Amino acid sequence: MTTRTIPAFVNEPFTNFSLEENKQAMLAALAKVKQEIGKDIALHIGKDKVMTEDKIVSINPGNVDQVIGNVSKATKEMAERAMQVALQTFETWKKVSPRERAEFLFKAAELMRQRKHEFSALLVLESGKNWGEADADTAEAIDFIEYYAREMIRLSETNTHQPLVKIPGEDNQLSYTPLGVGVVIPPWNFPLAICVGMTTAAVVSGNTVLLKPASATPVIAHKFVALMEEVGLPAGVINFIPGSGAEVGDYLTTHPKTRFISFTGSKEVGLRINKLAAETAEGQIWIKRIVAEMGGKDGIVVDETTDLDVAAEGIVASAFGFQGQKCSAGSRAIIVESVYDQLVEKVVERTKALKNGLPEENCPVGPVIDKQAYNRILEYIEIGKSEGRLLTGGGKAEGNGYYIQPTVFADVSGKARIMQEEIFGPVLALAKAKNWKEAIDMYNDTEFGLTGSFYSQDEDRIAYALETMHCGNLYINRKCTGALVGVHPFGGFNMSGTDSKAGGHDYLLLFTQAKLTSRKI
Repeated sequence: MTTRTIPAFVNEPFTNFSLEENKQAMLAALAKVKQEIGKDIALHIGKDKVMTEDKIVSINPGNVDQVIGNVSKATKEMAERAMQVALQTFETWKKVSPRERAEFLFKAAELMRQRKHEFSALLVLESGKNWGEADADTAEAIDFIEYYAREMIRLSETNTHQPLVKIPGEDNQLSYTPLGVGVVIPPWNFPLAICVGMTTAAVVSGNTVLLKPASATPVIAHKFVALMEEVGLPAGVINFIPGSGAEVGDYLTTHPKTRFISFTGSKEVGLRINKLAAETAEGQIWIKRIVAEMGGKDGIVVDETTDLDVAAEGIVASAFGFQGQKCSAGSRAIIVESVYDQLVEKVVERTKALKNGLPEENCPVGPVIDKQAYNRILEYIEIGKSEGRLLTGGGKAEGNGYYIQPTVFADVSGKARIMQEEIFGPVLALAKAKNWKEAIDMYNDTEFGLTGSFYSQDEDRIAYALETMHCGNLYINRKCTGALVGVHPFGGFNMSGTDSKAGGHDYLLLFTQAKLTSRKI
């Protein structure tokens, strides 16, 4: 494979859909994708495409009568077969040069860029994202591919990552070698970007992967797998095995040949994976590595010195972007009492302007992902009615899907359930603090620690917030969602996971092990 001069990394631009040509291109992509949905999709186990009778039926959460795909469902026996293929493939894949592995990613990024609207259109239909959210998801996927390809090349260059102290008479080198076979379990809320990022980071590092996508969004994951096959990635490097978490997920997590598990999802599932992986299986000769991002109860703190209109925009965008279904979503805001009433009014005004509707029509607020999430969020809204003052929303919204009104509660105690528990839906809790320091203390009063924002114009207060607000990603005077690859390495503290810092210089180290070689000269 020929190599090329690698330009510096640049983030993929977002599409401006206010331009007529871009709007028409997206409409054309939606029409094209609609003609392709509803098909049966096979497992990918090495070179084999395996069609099963038992299927995962993916439906459009915004139009529940529309089937996106019927995806073959793996059994434990099929998972074992995929494991054996991945083990065998690893023996050859690990010997492929880092530069050559990166070239597969560069090709994939270019193809995805050419078909960007098609990937986004499928996201709109399968996950319920509006155009802007879907476009950002696809752009992030391209960014991950490009960034991790460059990172692998950088790490492979002798002693550039960790320059060693020189001593006379020895030649010492530090290199990064792959781990082995990993299980990749991505979430449904960023079913392209995070799936792509987790998978490409592992394979460009020289590992082989068993990819078990989220059951709500397996079709977009398959579109990515098919793309990697198209660019010539050797069969068996990525094995596509959708299936039950209780059956396939647990089986592979406890498998003695599993070297690492890369997971993004709920706290409860992440802790279960961590517990199962900690048990040493018969024949296992390593400690399994866990890379976990598990969600958050993210908050925005606002003091009296800030621009309240700017803060209101940031709060509403953080709370209701993609219906609040982001681990980074700002589901609580803590406001100093001197500007509390003013800011609450501005937040409610902006929230009421958000309209529910079909994602394919690019409505600001679409459906939540499935019936289980729908029922759970509505239960939390009922809890919120006893814990705070309902200002807007508070129930179901119209539509042939899982639509819920953007909901705001005021005067909520910091200890309330809707202030402490991750709801993962369009629900915002507002709390009042006596002063900015108490507001920061209330922000920190959570078991999570993923993202946060602090709005202030006082530099001393900002310095205090930077030091004391305990989270992996802290933003000043901007919303707490929207991390960019290479710009905002992403990952959190406490029950938010292992602080893996996806999209940063440390990430590929999680899929490699450092080997020191010393030669007397």
